[in-house]
Amino acid sequence: MPLVNGPATAPGLDTETVHELLGRVPAPVAVVQGPEHRVTYVNEAYAEVFGARPTGAPAREALTELVDLGLLPLMDQVRNSGTPRTLKTRRVPGPGRDGFYTFTCTPVEMAPAPPLAAAPAGEPPAVPPNAGVPTTPGARTATRAGTRLSARGRSGRGRAGASRSRPRSAGVLVFAADVTDQVVSAERLRESESRQRAAAVTLQRSLLPRELEQPDDLRVAAVYQPGGTDAAVGGDWYDVITLGAGRTALVIGDVMGRGVRAAAVMGQLRTAVRAYARLDLPPHEVLQFLDELASEIDPQQIATCLYAVHDPHEDTIVYASAGHIPIVVRRPDGRVERAEEPTGPPLGTGGWLHTSGTLSFPPGSTAVLCTDGLVERRDADIEDGLNTLEDALAGAVDSPRVVCDRMLRAMGITEHHDDDVAVLVLTRPERPPQESGLARGAVLDLHGGTEAAARARAFADGVLASWRFPDELREAGVLAASELVANSLVHGRAPMRLRLRRTDRRLIVEVTDGDEHLPRLRRAREADEHGRGISVIASLAADWGARRLPEGGKSVWAEFVIEQPPGD
Repeated sequence: MPLVNGPATAPGLDTETVHELLGRVPAPVAVVQGPEHRVTYVNEAYAEVFGARPTGAPAREALTELVDLGLLPLMDQVRNSGTPRTLKTRRVPGPGRDGFYTFTCTPVEMAPAPPLAAAPAGEPPAVPPNAGVPTTPGARTATRAGTRLSARGRSGRGRAGASRSRPRSAGVLVFAADVTDQVVSAERLRESESRQRAAAVTLQRSLLPRELEQPDDLRVAAVYQPGGTDAAVGGDWYDVITLGAGRTALVIGDVMGRGVRAAAVMGQLRTAVRAYARLDLPPHEVLQFLDELASEIDPQQIATCLYAVHDPHEDTIVYASAGHIPIVVRRPDGRVERAEEPTGPPLGTGGWLHTSGTLSFPPGSTAVLCTDGLVERRDADIEDGLNTLEDALAGAVDSPRVVCDRMLRAMGITEHHDDDVAVLVLTRPERPPQESGLARGAVLDLHGGTEAAARARAFADGVLASWRFPDELREAGVLAASELVANSLVHGRAPMRLRLRRTDRRLIVEVTDGDEHLPRLRRAREADEHGRGISVIASLAADWGARRLPEGGKSVWAEFVIEQPPGD
């Protein structure tokens, strides 16, 4: 059966040639014609996959596998429009294992065979040798009569004079390409990526704090949302670190990159931040150390980070930023503002001196620290995301946990988001008027001299008695005040100040002076007349520490736990 695709006088393909061509095709091929898609031809590869199929029957009856795959509507479209269509990656059940095939339907034109010649009496009619035999598109027009098949498209329909004299029937050639190996490889790759992502998520979550420390004067909550299944896990992290004397460090950062490597770098940086925080350094000095460390960990990795210290006694947040999203603060009156300056380049770039800035953070304020995944979108300016965040925070007056969830909803963050998101929310609760002022803290300026220690003891005893502390806690507080003042008189210099502060859970005794040399805990010898004060403090207090002050001088403090009444 020849194809119609050239001049009427051109030589064509006979039946044997067509069978040979399609028989050599390793992929399943079927040819159908007419509105019912009657089967004209299937090759051996098709029969091996789907079984032998009778010719002449409608596809709905003979090619049930194509019906199950939903291919018949596509064949109708191809036949009517004359445009090829493809159905990608369809599962085909097999005896050993299922296979996957991509089906391409190409429009063809079928020319019916000429009328049968009259046969001698007693003999059956002569059937043209090429009648009903499909051939591949693109062959030349045959010189012999018979059913013809040609590629059909927008370039024209009729080809040769002989074929124009008879009506043609539109048909479809179905070609099935075996893509099983590609599908299996892709599935293995997805499984491998899924395992790597699960490992990265597990590592990421294991490196984040399981439970946030809850400072006395802050309410904090955080949430980490990994990217969707198609996004690799990044290096977002957060932390809350109590520094002592009522102060709290708040950290949030983002390591550039994805996967286990970014999570591992994040873990090292988070550990380093906690170590530097214990030194009670100013925020910009912590970032300076982290910058050098990040270059040593992996010169190819950079990270953004924001390190802040909240001091409830000063009503401030002192912060430094290394290329990170700014802090957004909601004031007690509902006003929202962000900390724009100062900021420096990301960690790992080197050659930059970071500086610290200060934000007012009185009772009733709320602050949001986040990574860029919360506010950054590929199709929008990051400023738009920050404005949306400010609008969402303006009406947020709930607990930090509720505010975290509200921020995620307001910014459209779902489990399918294409980037990691970390959010840290802190709220400073307002206190009743009767709990402010002297009820929470007291200060005594000391001018030196032999009477300074005695004045400090008397002052501490009076204040702690007014706070109605148990005798044991009051005596410990008075002794700590006496020892810290004595240490400052011997090793410090003016100006000196004794500060007593209380929170819901702690009593804090703090002495400041103008000398920057920090005391160290050491073992005094029997003959030494000095050197035992800090040892007494260390054995007496629940915690103690010392730090240099930004304005010069130092602070030495001791903390005592306030026993809570049963049921509180």
